Amino acid sequence: MAKVKAQETEAGKKANGSASSGSTAWEYTEWTVEEPPLLTIIMTYFQYTVFALIGYVEDWLAQIGWMKVPIISERGNKGFVPLYNDFESFFMRHHYRRIRDCWDRPICSEPGAEFDIIHRTSPNHNYSFNLTKESTRAINLGSYNYLGFAQSTGPCADAVEEKTREYGPGVCSTRHELGNLALHEELEQLVARYTGKESAMIFGMGFATNSMNMPALVGKGCLILSDRLNHTSLVLGSRLSGARIEVYEHNDMKSLESKLRKAISRGQPRTHRPWKKILIVVEGIYSMEGTVCNLPEIVRLKKKYKAYLYLDEAHSIGAIGKTGRGVTELMNVDVNDIDVMMGTFTKSFGACGGYIAASEEIVNHLRLNSHSGVYAVSMSVPVIQQTLSSMRIIMGEDGTDEGAKRLKALADNTTYFRSRLRDLGFIIYGNDTSPVVPVMLYVPTVIGAFSRDCLEAGVGVVVVGFPATPIIEARARICLSAAHTREMLDKTLDTLHDVGDTLLLTSYSPPS
Repeated sequence: MAKVKAQETEAGKKANGSASSGSTAWEYTEWTVEEPPLLTIIMTYFQYTVFALIGYVEDWLAQIGWMKVPIISERGNKGFVPLYNDFESFFMRHHYRRIRDCWDRPICSEPGAEFDIIHRTSPNHNYSFNLTKESTRAINLGSYNYLGFAQSTGPCADAVEEKTREYGPGVCSTRHELGNLALHEELEQLVARYTGKESAMIFGMGFATNSMNMPALVGKGCLILSDRLNHTSLVLGSRLSGARIEVYEHNDMKSLESKLRKAISRGQPRTHRPWKKILIVVEGIYSMEGTVCNLPEIVRLKKKYKAYLYLDEAHSIGAIGKTGRGVTELMNVDVNDIDVMMGTFTKSFGACGGYIAASEEIVNHLRLNSHSGVYAVSMSVPVIQQTLSSMRIIMGEDGTDEGAKRLKALADNTTYFRSRLRDLGFIIYGNDTSPVVPVMLYVPTVIGAFSRDCLEAGVGVVVVGFPATPIIEARARICLSAAHTREMLDKTLDTLHDVGDTLLLTSYSPPS
């Protein structure tokens, strides 16, 4: 059983003292993983072993011509090593393919609190699908629509239509050439004010905001200290930079400090020269675990060892904090202690793209050296205006309290839903303030059954398994929204309870 102990760290107390008066910092929770029963672990490994054996038998039958498999294979490369990964191909054919109907489900409506999912049929055991004319209306628990701005009507949609008629849908050029509009600069100024940083730069793709900008910040002779569970975009950006990468255990400050001490005392490999830069890379909320980073302690270590800090707030900006300013506001951490703040417009703002907020010197450097800024097409007008409108609502600059209401609704929904799930006996991951709620499934056969049974009851969920997670940690990743009503959440909880009882997921004792 997990041991959950809430206490404020020393760094958190110091941060509180320097924060604005009258504000209260959220107490960081020392969260530990709740272990599944031994029988569940045994059954998980046993089922994966059986799937592997069946897969090898099917491949052998296909080789001798007794079984036809409708898959694409490399031809004309006899004697060459295959270009694709053998194990990945094997896994996709013999495990993922069996439950492939649980992913990539097409929708035919806006991805709001509810959405319409199109029915599909497969004539060849999920190797391919045919769309039908039927659909199911379901509660949407899979979209990162934290504040409910994924709407086709309302003030944001009206403003988007007006600006699109004025400017057109796109600019078809980079910011350095003909693709820079006054709207781009207006959004960058608003982002800088919203995050509390000197300057900001926007990008058309959230993934590229990380992967294409990190190589412009660090390079050969630099060291990146990366959390083990950082997003793929951060991992790719780190690798493309050419810097040396050291991985520390997830949210483990002892592991991080140990890496910092060794880096400073030993220097670079072979030459032992001091590192040019040491960059700590973390996320505000980790989207697969639902955990919040221990930012006050990270800032303390960053200052102690004179390192730089890169904070990815893709899932925390707009979603947590009293005014939606992310993990820095939640923990009363001074934004000036964060060297580079990154975020996306995809989750809380109902748009797409991302931003880098930092000092004016850093942002000016990125304007000249960022691959995403120099070579990519600039953000389109509808996306800019959607972000502008939703951000102004969150900040209260639209003259209403709609943003504050949405933030409170999301916080209330998160607290209520997490508490009820624990009472029902599910094992869930993450901190109590996180709107990302992983519900643990573990056993591979449960993944497909859970997704299909929930959809049949009118609840759309996202399920995740190996290799996206460790082999025994398959889960359903639920994303809560301010647009979810209490009735929707209660229906979802009743459905999860029924499905969980059938699949033996609620047989665990709830934590005290």
